Order: sequence, then structure tokens, then C-alpha cells
Amino acid sequence: MAGFEKHHIRLVAGLGNPGSLYARSRHNVGFMVVDEIARQAGIPMHLKGGSAWVGEGRIDAVDTLVVKPVHYMNRSGPPVYRIAEQYGVAVTDIMVVHDDIDLAFGRLKIKQKGGDGGHRGIRSMVGAFGGDAFARLRIGIGRPGPETSIIDFVLGEFTAVERETLPGVISSSRKAVCAFLSLGIQECMNQFNRREWVISS
Repeated sequence: MAGFEKHHIRLVAGLGNPGSLYARSRHNVGFMVVDEIARQAGIPMHLKGGSAWVGEGRIDAVDTLVVKPVHYMNRSGPPVYRIAEQYGVAVTDIMVVHDDIDLAFGRLKIKQKGGDGGHRGIRSMVGAFGGDAFARLRIGIGRPGPETSIIDFVLGEFTAVERETLPGVISSSRKAVCAFLSLGIQECMNQFNRREWVISS
């Protein structure tokens, strides 16, 4: 990566499932945020090694990689690990953006580390990195009613009402990621976990 210095690179990985079938699903909100980050920063993304879409650029004067694995959610960890290793990115300089059914729709929660909470993408990340030291931005998608299975819910599309609010959720998520990139995880949590649109539990 021309112009990038090791130990000064941060990486943002959005989690989701590849292909047009899942492009607008709740499970792919991590992809949506990374796409918006890349778009706003003017960072083109290219398929790298057949395993992930990767973009290289500067965001708020920080050398940044934006990544979307092309494997399914439960296999998303290894591609992110390989890219981090290739570019010398420390695990503490990584933020993973993903959906979370334990938060109400549109609510955000930034965490420095933690368990997988039953999320298969995070479980794959923890397995690939051998630990949970990466930061994560959890984006609430809510829970389904009793008549809908969790799988059908997360792989389904947002409702019409949710789609009206979704651009604002994506925008707020992008701002939180940018705060992590430029200020670090602690200041990011200080700023965003206190805002009224963030559930901090």
C-alpha cells in the first residue's frame, strides 16, 4: 500500500452476506455502513484475493482500510484476518460493524471487546484472530415477533417504515466509525455511547 506506514493503519470491516439476494437484508447493515464510508471518503473498493472487497485511503488524516468479506457471514473472519496481517494492522486498530438483534432498530452501541453474543460473524472474527480485542459497532435491528424465525428475520429486508429512518442510522454509524479512526476507541465510546440514539447497557 503506497504511502501507508505500518502501525498507523486502522481497518474497518463490515459484516454481511455476499450477493444480490442479501444486499438489502438486515444482516447486511455492516456492508451498508462500509459502502457509505467508502463513498463519502471517495475510496474505491476492489476485490482482493477473491476473498474480500478492500479499499485503501485516508479518512480524517488516518490511513484506513475498508473491508467487506465476500464469504458468508459465518466465514467472514479469516479474510479480514489475512488482510490485517498483510498490512500489519494491529487487532486493536480494527473496528467491526455488524447488526445486532439485542438492540432496538436504529440504536448503536460501541464496544472495545467482548463475546460474540450469538452473532456468527463475530464468532468467526474471534476464531480467526484468536481473541476478541477488536472494537465493534453494534447496529440495532430489533427482534422479530414470535411468528418469525430469527434466520428469516435477519435475512429479510427492512420494513417500509424502517427504510425511512435507515439513511440516518447509516449516517450516524459512519460518524461513529470516523470517530474511532481519528480519536480511538475510548473517545469514540465517550462521545457516542452517551448520545440519546445509542443504547448503552
